Amino acid sequence: MLDLFEVRSDEAAIGEIAARHAAVRSNPDRNSERRFRDLLQALPAAIYTTDAEGHLTFFNHACIDFAGRTPKIGDMWCVTWKLYLPDGTPLPHEECPMAVALKENRPVRDAEAVAERPDGSRICFMPYPTPLRDDHGRLIGAVNMLVDITARKQAEERMKLLTSEVDHRSNNLLAVIQAMLRLTKADTVGEFQASFEGRLGALANVQRLFSASRWTGASLQILVEEELRPYASVEGKHICIAGDDVRLPAALAQAIAVAVHELATNSAKYGSLSTPSGRLDIRWNMDDTAALVLCWSESGGPPVKEPTRKGFGTGAIDSVIRTLRGTSTRQWRPEGLVCELSFPRGEP
Repeated sequence: MLDLFEVRSDEAAIGEIAARHAAVRSNPDRNSERRFRDLLQALPAAIYTTDAEGHLTFFNHACIDFAGRTPKIGDMWCVTWKLYLPDGTPLPHEECPMAVALKENRPVRDAEAVAERPDGSRICFMPYPTPLRDDHGRLIGAVNMLVDITARKQAEERMKLLTSEVDHRSNNLLAVIQAMLRLTKADTVGEFQASFEGRLGALANVQRLFSASRWTGASLQILVEEELRPYASVEGKHICIAGDDVRLPAALAQAIAVAVHELATNSAKYGSLSTPSGRLDIRWNMDDTAALVLCWSESGGPPVKEPTRKGFGTGAIDSVIRTLRGTSTRQWRPEGLVCELSFPRGEP
């Protein structure tokens, strides 16, 4: 609705200018013509006039700013240096909207073009060329107003990119959720619900972190702290987190969130987080190949041994790591599990 309102306002403005021009010509006197030209000079939009053959007869100061040059009275068709169609195709001046308006003796509307200035910069605009006629209806020239729509076109392009990015991230997130739903196993509906909600919560934490950062990245430190917050002791000695903070892209953040959630859930059931005497150390660093290496080390909990079957937690971790071309190792030591995850830094 806003764009339609703006277009109608521009058409009304150029119509008013044409009507005033006709009034000045029908009652010619130096004062009325001067006032009319002063009015056009005061307007912020680029406005110029031509005779019936297309020779430039007047331009206001805004035309100079618009074109990045000072036109010359007598130039043909328009005030701009070079013209292009919106797709980048060169547009000869003799085929520009003003030329069409004069050759076909009709207003031209709903056209878009790109003007290139002598310094190489470009500006997107909508022209409003309108024929001027005398009292007998004969064509005597035309008036044109050039409306800068560069900001609008840039906003439209940003919206397209944002829509594409949202679509990509939504598809990625749905694929992760579908995999979790397919692989989650439980003996009862209640257990299934609790397990699945926990995994969804891990992904939701990632989305909140990205939203808070305006999708510039998720903090690895905050992500790990949020996932382990339910298990931290009041004194803060139960869990040790160490490593320089790293900004994670979306796919990597989701993978680490799922991995940390599954490791924490397993530890809370069978490992060091299941007992007050247990301890968890989680550290990360960048190795020589610029990969992110995260080490999960448990101690002080119940004696552990390697499971005889592969559960969803282990499968989920391995699955997301393979997706990102990463690697994982596990050591089922009697004093606790040690797991090392290695991820490439870039998006898959």
